Amino acid sequence: MALHGGALRLNLRLNLNYASKVCSFVSVRRFSEKLTSKPASGGGTETTGDHAIYTPEHFALKESLRKIIDQEINPHVDQWEAEGKFPAHKVFKILGSAGFLGVNKPVEYGGLGLDFSYSVAVAEELGHIRCGGVPMAIGVQSDMATPALARFGSAALKKEFLLPSIMGDKVACLGVSEVGAGSDVSSIKTKAVREGDEYVINGGKMWTTSGTQADWMCLLANTSDGPPHRNKSLICLPMNLPGVHIARKIDKMGMWSSDTAEVFFDDVHVPCKNIIGEEGMGFTYQMLQFQEERLWAVANVLTTMDVVLQDTVEYTRQRSIFKQPVLYHQTVHFRLAELQTEVELLRSLLHRATALYIKGNDVTKLASMGKLKAGRLARELSDSCLQFWGGMGFTNDVMVSRFYRDSRLLSIGGGADEVMLGIICKYMDILPKK
Repeated sequence: MALHGGALRLNLRLNLNYASKVCSFVSVRRFSEKLTSKPASGGGTETTGDHAIYTPEHFALKESLRKIIDQEINPHVDQWEAEGKFPAHKVFKILGSAGFLGVNKPVEYGGLGLDFSYSVAVAEELGHIRCGGVPMAIGVQSDMATPALARFGSAALKKEFLLPSIMGDKVACLGVSEVGAGSDVSSIKTKAVREGDEYVINGGKMWTTSGTQADWMCLLANTSDGPPHRNKSLICLPMNLPGVHIARKIDKMGMWSSDTAEVFFDDVHVPCKNIIGEEGMGFTYQMLQFQEERLWAVANVLTTMDVVLQDTVEYTRQRSIFKQPVLYHQTVHFRLAELQTEVELLRSLLHRATALYIKGNDVTKLASMGKLKAGRLARELSDSCLQFWGGMGFTNDVMVSRFYRDSRLLSIGGGADEVMLGIICKYMDILPKK
């Protein structure tokens, strides 16, 4: 199979960087041969020959990332969960050196220049990390804080903020949500008032992933008093500026290894040249990337659901009750079969939406459906599987209880279930007229 330009860049980048040093990069041809006799992840039987959207290059990328996860991340997850933070600069440098923080970003700024299907493949593989906090932070870096900058930012901004973020030299965070303004992005209060060639920023941001470690923030702020959908701008904000205050590290129900901060801005001066794209277009830019954000989130949780299901199968096969393995009880193996079916249906929706998206189609409705279903299925699956673990499921010693805590965020963050339903209703033309 001939490699297109993006795949050649992928092959070269992975061989020159960390993946060749630590991960023993598997060539496309060798990995393709392996897949003809080895089931793909997720419990299915897909191979490079019959996968809906993945090519041998996608699978080679996934395998290289899996080796980093197994060697550099999973051995430390329990420690990071206990400490309430993972070393973002260290982990991101490893991932950035191997190319995994800019898979679909421009080559001239350190990216691999591949299409979004490769980002979906990476998101799926990150689901093998045995906690939710680390992959969530990686997703913020690669697919939430940087897409608008990559698409609309000036060359100078890309060099100062995008390039080091892709290479893992800088940690990024996203400043959108506020107290009283989560899913309703249009109601944010933070202001950036122009004074000469600077913006003076006052306000605050809430639920800021990687906020205590970040080097810069992609900040959404009101830059005028106009209509709420036309008065906002995205600004690259260095976090070491005077007036930037990390108020606290938020104690959360789940996602323990990801530090989440409340941040305040008190007369913070930022050059006007730090604005991304056009003034007043920030809300639009933010909305444009939601398709990718939501597909990324679906891809990431799918693999974790596969892992939790398989862990549960193995545990219930070993654990006995009433003189037979728990798995042998019909209510257990039937329920696991139902859940695996739901996961596969969601995976099909994800891959269909991704295939349409990379061809230039608007997949807002499908992405919203996927996000809605992923959040609800994660809750259903984690609850059902935890039940089959009995008392062990109620401890923090097992993955299923961690997933039970972590996955609850999916129906809240990035647009709550109710917002997804509203979007779907709008596309179905059944939303009541005001």
